Amino acid sequence: MASAPAAIDVKDLFKTYGSVRAVDGISFAVAPGSTTALLGGNGAGKSTTIGMIMGLVLPTSGEVRVLSTDMIRRRHDVLHRMNFESPYVDMPHRLTVRQNLKVFGMLYGVADLAGRIAVLAADLDLTDLLDRPSGKLSAGQKTRVALAKALINEPEVMLLDEPTASLDPDTADWIRSHLERYRDRRGAAILLASHNMGEVERLCDRVIMLKQGRIEDDAAPGELIRRFGRSNLEEVFLDVARGRREAAS
Repeated sequence: MASAPAAIDVKDLFKTYGSVRAVDGISFAVAPGSTTALLGGNGAGKSTTIGMIMGLVLPTSGEVRVLSTDMIRRRHDVLHRMNFESPYVDMPHRLTVRQNLKVFGMLYGVADLAGRIAVLAADLDLTDLLDRPSGKLSAGQKTRVALAKALINEPEVMLLDEPTASLDPDTADWIRSHLERYRDRRGAAILLASHNMGEVERLCDRVIMLKQGRIEDDAAPGELIRRFGRSNLEEVFLDVARGRREAAS
């Protein structure tokens, strides 16, 4: 029986800015129903790679396909089936939470939008905040609203940037559980960027380590920890960032 096509398929991807090669010939695929972490220090190429997967940054060369769709030439055919979440991207402050979710829901063509907003508000403990201006929310509340925005269209592919930033440990744990349930129910593929290594170990089937635009390593979290001879993924991350792989081998 043939396996399902990759939800995200990146092949020989390059991006240069003048003389700087931000992404240097990377290839990877993300399967439906899986969670993959894309990790690296500043300048590793994470943001540029995510931008190219979203169709917002034009590659210098290479291919990006999301749900079998060429993101360079036909990204508008598939954008309604994917979504992006980052607590660092603000929604319009003067609009209420409900109004912001309505705007995004309309952009994605969500059917029964009022019902979908009510479900998300109940799931993410936002019901009492729906009519509050987004600019009046706390950092943790903004993170929950950003996640509601990311789930508004029930996406098949989710790109998440620090999804539990600014949340207390209990709420962050609840959000991770919600993401796991959503992924398993929807069969969604999740590509996660996070500096919370405990979160990555819990959520991710696989970790892609980037350094200077190249893939430095690619394996399951437990395999990376074993391979580097470390006790946790944070130590592995520091080894890769500081070029200490030889010492750990």
